[in-house]
Parts: sequence; structure tokens; C-alpha cells
Amino acid sequence: MAGPVEADEIVAGKYRIEQELGGGGMGVVFSATHVHLEQRVALKFLSEESAKNPELVERFAREARAAVRIQSEHAVRVLDVGILGNGQPYIVMEYLDGADLEDIVQKSGPLAIDEAVRYVLQACEAIAEVHAQGIVHRDLKPANLFLTSRADGSKLVKVIDFGISKASSTPQQSSSLTRTSAVMGSPRYMSPEQLRASRDVDARADIWALGVTLYELLGGQSPFAGGTLPEVCASVLKDPPRPLRESRPDAPGGLEGVILRCLEKEAESRYQDLADLTAALAPFAPSDATVSVDRVNGVLRRAAASAEAPAAPLEAAAVTLRPGPASRSSNGLSNGAKKLELLERLGDLSRVPRLAIDHESISSLELDQRTGAFLSCVDGASSIDELLDVCGMDHPEALTILQQLLDARIVVIDASPRPR
Repeated sequence: MAGPVEADEIVAGKYRIEQELGGGGMGVVFSATHVHLEQRVALKFLSEESAKNPELVERFAREARAAVRIQSEHAVRVLDVGILGNGQPYIVMEYLDGADLEDIVQKSGPLAIDEAVRYVLQACEAIAEVHAQGIVHRDLKPANLFLTSRADGSKLVKVIDFGISKASSTPQQSSSLTRTSAVMGSPRYMSPEQLRASRDVDARADIWALGVTLYELLGGQSPFAGGTLPEVCASVLKDPPRPLRESRPDAPGGLEGVILRCLEKEAESRYQDLADLTAALAPFAPSDATVSVDRVNGVLRRAAASAEAPAAPLEAAAVTLRPGPASRSSNGLSNGAKKLELLERLGDLSRVPRLAIDHESISSLELDQRTGAFLSCVDGASSIDELLDVCGMDHPEALTILQQLLDARIVVIDASPRPR
């Protein structure tokens, strides 16, 4: 067996490798068994070549971070992460029996209308949690929707790949890995703005991809013509979608209208969030599938309420602040609030000096779990935009905590030159 591991090899002292399940240019997935728990799992390895690229390694790690935050049963569960002796990272995920929706359509033909709508609604449950955290998936497609079964035998879809997920593109949330105009994703499912420049992507790009996905599940073909990559991209940018009822005559006109709205060239003309999309799909779903609509609404409502609520002071979060030594910052600003004002005005946070923790100031502090986790991210982040990307909090909350820590001089600006 060619690859990063061999059959029967024990990884991390507990995962016995079984066989290769599949792979692509960046990596490969193996089935394995946890030797102590007798639990079957899937191990996803970054390829040896990709492991030499720091950006790909970080993207791989970010996949695990993105997936582990999602609680929905419709997202694959991440169980563990690690690094082989040769430096190749891996992610341990739940093992899934079944097949992805692309395979199913290719082998068995288009899905029944209510079945296709049910599966897209289930995917929306997971993606709503992604969007609630200010993250865009950016690579939704039938191949990344895996159909498996619950213990009672009922079918469910799981979103299985978060490899190029990114923070929504506001100045404070732009990710260093995706700030360039590099095209990332599968072009057949990418929105026009994603094809033009990935920095302009927000949640509405995922709504586009879900529209393409639903069209393919029903019609068995792409809504956009093209035999080559340039032809596909040109069609996505310029052509109207092919009428669904040419390939699926029994598709209700109203359902085709929902798909066409997802596929509007201008993001402002699409459904603006998954709550709107799921409400539009509900009339075409089985009656029991409307639970997905309710769950999506609940997730997005809670996220909106959290974003609007004033952040609690650090003292209310069981953090004891004591005066620390004067900041060692050399940027001339007199206090943390002014520093944060400067950071927010700069926009491109990757150019701002690093943050550092004044460990003398926190040696006797009692930190709540959330603030402690935030501080651990400060220690590991090489720039402020990276800190916002990896801290796992809503950005307004993270910025509020950061401002309070700067004011208390627990976190200081590190203006020393960065290693190159």
C-alpha cells in the first residue's frame, strides 16, 4: 500500500491502519481501528508533498478547527489530530458507511424531488452553524455531502470536508490564507464572486453552491455548460443556468424558481441567508424535514442575538485583573483602547505587529475557561488576523476581550521584527 502509512501500522500508539478509502492531490483517507476502544475511525493524512507547504498545513489544521466547532449531526465529527514522525499531519474522524451524493447520482441517476430537498435541508443545518460562526464553507458540492444512516436505519447527510473554509470577508475577519485572489474550491460550484476573487466571498457563495448542488441532484447534470475549466468558468460568469425542466420535466416550477434565485449572478439578488433559503425549500420537502428549517432558524437567531448583545465585562466572567507593568509597546499609544482603535482602522491586520502576553501580569490571575483559551491563542498567533481566525469566538466578542486585556496591560503589542 503506497502512502504515508501501511496496512496494520499503528499510528499514535492507538490507531491500527486498515485500508485506503480514497484521496486526491492534497491527501488521502484511510480506515483504521482504535485498538483500545475497538472503534472504527477514518484518518485523513496530508500528502508528503503538501506537508512541505506551510499554507497547506495550516489549511489542513483549519479544517479540523472548523469541523470540531460544529455540533450538528449533519457534520462529520473530528475526534483527534496528530503529526506523524515524518511531519505529515493527520485528522481522525468518525468512520461513515455509505456514499457521497455525487457517487449516488452517477450510479443510480437523479434523486426523487422530496429526497433531494431533504438532503439539502439537512446540509443546511450544518452549514448554518458554520455561518453562525462567521465562516464560509466555500466548497459545497454533492461529493462533499455523504449519505449514511442513523442507528435506527433512517438516512442522513453529513458535510464531510471543511478544507478551505474561511472567515467571512470583512476587514477584521479576512484570513491570511485566503486574502489573495487565488481561486479555491470546485469551479463548477463556485459563485461568480468566488471565481473573480476569493476575498469577496461571504455566506451567499455557499447559497449559490447549494443551488448548484440541488440542481445536479435533481437534473443529473450541471446548470452550466462547458467541457473544460475555462469554459465552465465563462459559463458561470456569463450564462443563465440551463432550464432544470429540460432534464427534469417533473420538477415543480416553484422549486426551479428557488434554485434560480440561488444562482443569481449578483449576490445581493440571492437568498441572503440560509433561513430564507430553507423557508423557500420547505414546501417541496417531506413533512418531517421541516425540522431542519426550524433548526436553521434557531441557530441563526441565536447567533444574531449573541452578536447584538453587549459583551460582559471580564470581571463578570470570573477574571481577576490586577495592574500589570507598563506596556512595552513602542507604537506610542497610551492605552489599549487606542491601540485597538488603530488595529481596526488598519484593515489589513496581517501587517500589524504581533501581540504578546505579559506573563508576569497574569501569574496570579484566576482566568475563566474562555479567556484562558483566548490567551492561549494569543501566545500561538503570529498576527492579529490569525488570532481572530483561530480563537473560535465571534469576532466582536474576541475584539472586546482583546481590548480589555490591552487596557489591563495583560496583553501588549510586540513591535519586534518578525522572523522571515
